[in-house]
Amino acid sequence: MSAQDQRIERLILDLLGKRDASSSICPSEVARAMSDDEATWRGLMPKVRAVAATLQAADRLRITRGDETVTPATLDHGAIRLRRGKQFP
Repeated sequence: MSAQDQRIERLILDLLGKRDASSSICPSEVARAMSDDEATWRGLMPKVRAVAATLQAADRLRITRGDETVTPATLDHGAIRLRRGKQFP
């Protein structure tokens, strides 16, 4: 895992940890925490989604669209939310 991926993972877990257990975060919150520049944070979105997919595979978070859990195959488009998984720290 690259240093950037590790930073993204820490930010995801930190942001989720600061919310109520039933709350979610938007992946853009993670990207925006890494850069204020719109072009830069938008460019980070695919990486944030990829790291989220890895965390979902480890059951540390759930990626949802509405109330439905999203599979990695459908992560490339559409609005998603990140929620705590069963193995959340």
